[in-house]
Amino acid sequence: MSKISPEIKRKVGELREKIDYHNYLYHVLDQPEITDAEYDRLFDQLVQLEKKYPALVTPDSPTQRVGAGPLSEFKTVRHSLPMLSLNKAATEEEFLDFHRRVLELSGADEKKIKYTAEPKFDGLAVEIVYENGVFTLCSTRGDGIIGEDVTQNLKTIKTIPLKLLSQSVKIPKLIEIRGEVIFPKKEFEKLNREREKKGEPLYANPRNTAAGSVRQLDPQITASRPLEMFAHGVGRLENGMFFSQSEILKYLKQLGIRVSQHWKSCNNIKEVMEFYHRTLEIRDKLDYELDGIVIKVDELNLQKKLGELSRSPRWAIAWKFLPQQEQTQILDIQVNVGRTGALTPVAILKPVRVGGVEVRRATLHNEDEMNKKDVRIGDAVIIQRAGDVIPEVVKVITRARTGKERKFNFPDRCPVCGFRVERAEGEATYRCTGIACPAQLKERIAHFASKGGLNMEGLGYKFIEQMVDLGLVKDPADLSYLKIKDLMKMERMGEKLASKLLKAIENGKKADLPHLIYALGIRNVGEHMAQVLAREFKSIDNLAKKKPEELTEVFEVGPIVAQSIYNFFHDPKNLKVLVKMKKAGLVFPLHKETTKKTPITGKTFVLTGGLESFSRDEAKRILESMGARVASSVSKNTDFVIVGENPGSKLAEAQKLGIKTLNEEDFKKLIGK
Repeated sequence: MSKISPEIKRKVGELREKIDYHNYLYHVLDQPEITDAEYDRLFDQLVQLEKKYPALVTPDSPTQRVGAGPLSEFKTVRHSLPMLSLNKAATEEEFLDFHRRVLELSGADEKKIKYTAEPKFDGLAVEIVYENGVFTLCSTRGDGIIGEDVTQNLKTIKTIPLKLLSQSVKIPKLIEIRGEVIFPKKEFEKLNREREKKGEPLYANPRNTAAGSVRQLDPQITASRPLEMFAHGVGRLENGMFFSQSEILKYLKQLGIRVSQHWKSCNNIKEVMEFYHRTLEIRDKLDYELDGIVIKVDELNLQKKLGELSRSPRWAIAWKFLPQQEQTQILDIQVNVGRTGALTPVAILKPVRVGGVEVRRATLHNEDEMNKKDVRIGDAVIIQRAGDVIPEVVKVITRARTGKERKFNFPDRCPVCGFRVERAEGEATYRCTGIACPAQLKERIAHFASKGGLNMEGLGYKFIEQMVDLGLVKDPADLSYLKIKDLMKMERMGEKLASKLLKAIENGKKADLPHLIYALGIRNVGEHMAQVLAREFKSIDNLAKKKPEELTEVFEVGPIVAQSIYNFFHDPKNLKVLVKMKKAGLVFPLHKETTKKTPITGKTFVLTGGLESFSRDEAKRILESMGARVASSVSKNTDFVIVGENPGSKLAEAQKLGIKTLNEEDFKKLIGK
């Protein structure tokens, strides 16, 4: 191989820098300095040089956007920091409720709360990792914890640089950039016109088309789609520090990453509301789908203080736009059984286009909603895409009735498994009570095997789907009866992986009592309630014998939870599955206390106001680790109320009942800190 001269190396480097710079001007700043023809000439020169000197080809070269062959499957990627979803506001009042919660939880003065408001893109959430400025990995959001590796596909998107710019800011050692992949509306319409000419089925909407394009196993197909990306935040960052969300957005743009030009720093809630209405006005003029705005507390230290719920941050909210509406007719009403056993009435509609999408079905939510709106088969109705995604029936046009319309009677048996349905007091939804109902079987088994349940590590939802579809499992107990020969019937399954899965199932049989109770999927019994029940009743057999009135004697167990527990253990089909579990060797353990007795063991605490040294969740975890209970409201059973800054009405209630209050210093002394 001939030696490559320094002049050639310099020329290749210059071409790459020029192409990266002009990509930045075109895709990020929207200020191109050269024509498309001039850009093509630069690109062609680089292609020819790399073809002649293949040793000079690097992964971050602009020519390497499409280089990989088709994949057989996507690998999974665990996010270093969870990609949380956002709570939603549908009205101004709901946004103001969010603002009030921010003030209450942070204890900050209203004048000090600033927000960053950004357009909410209706696309596919992704995370891109740059190491030393070079694109190395990209994954989808997935369930927020684990996503799919779509690195080769995202490299084909021209608005995503393969190498970060370093002209005005220092390149971090590692940065995880989060954003939304979108399919432009004009290109979407063009694609559908072409498909219509060929007699091919039309795509439903830009969002689904973007997601489907990203998840193609062949990067060449993704490259053929005109996808774009807008960044809106960061995950992990090394060798750098931010103080606000607005600083992050400015920094990303300096790195050559495309962000929306329509975001705004808002000094007060009035400016947020003005931004919402201004964005709504320009929505239809933009070449990408928006379904609302995202509002984030700007100061990152304040975000940290506000903390997070299990799946969403307390410092951000999505304020959704009002949905679009159309008129059509209900041809029939059917009942769908969801993965959690919920029965949902669905209207079968005369097809109609809503916001560019053909709609044939719409949810009726539940029996009460149907009765309230007096929905009948044959009715002319107004429908809308709730959040621009889920179609729903808004109202009936009663003046259009002919007398031929028919009322729909809600079934008392599950339309899938034939088992009885129940509607708990205070709930609007009917649910199938059968533990082995096929409609909810996959979700029940996934819940059974989950980390919060029996923690059968490696037994993911894709495996469970195959097991159910192949008829290998018909209830959670069947997992314990699987053999290697059964698993070998599944796609891409080898003996080594099959053995690993069987070992994980075997290990799951030895879970402790709280995890077993949670794994059973009893309606209204979450992880915390499973702990309460285990601590109180010590065994499954003892819990199963209790009547509702006995269950409600336990602190935190209300009548709805008590009835759910009683119904579960008095359902013959559920009992049959429990017997199968025992025969398969699943241990039904006695509960063992894992926490040592402390001065506050058994005491009940309530938290109000913001603490300086602890988030609400941290304080709760500390108390529970010391054997205490943490309740959400003050009652005569409360022993202590911990009072932080700007306490709410709980303080007044505690004083009224004569309950002892503790400030933050008292709390620290109590827990030994």
